[in-house]
Amino acid sequence: MKLTSSAFKPGERIPSIYTCDGDNVNPPLEITGVPHEAESLVLIMEDPDVPRHLREDGMWDHWVVFNMPPDTRTIEENTEPDGIPGIGTNGKTGYFGPCPPDREHRYFFKVFALDTRLDLPEKSTKADVETALAGHVLFHAELMGTYERNS
Repeated sequence: MKLTSSAFKPGERIPSIYTCDGDNVNPPLEITGVPHEAESLVLIMEDPDVPRHLREDGMWDHWVVFNMPPDTRTIEENTEPDGIPGIGTNGKTGYFGPCPPDREHRYFFKVFALDTRLDLPEKSTKADVETALAGHVLFHAELMGTYERNS
């Protein structure tokens, strides 16, 4: 399975339009190689580079969507995919773009193909989703981009 974007290549800078310095809309994403036996997809975007004085775990959850249809192949720019929205660290559903407070951060977009649908309510946290998907992941893929704010 593979996760790509036409907006940036793996390891490259995420264009500012997709950040708090721009329009704060999600970049386009493409998912390929989803196994035919998949029952649902999960999408998570996270930043593991948050300063520890801001968040003890060093993690910021930017986007959580679960129970996406397994035939999802594209997520267009500035659109929420079909599925159930989870809640991010900011306490809201939906995409929240990169907005690092201190330096360049890494942003991981992850997609998981599951052999089941998750029995979770809307606004579940990433931790709830990760607990529920344990033992059900058929394949996963990730795309990492970076961003640093201009000072």
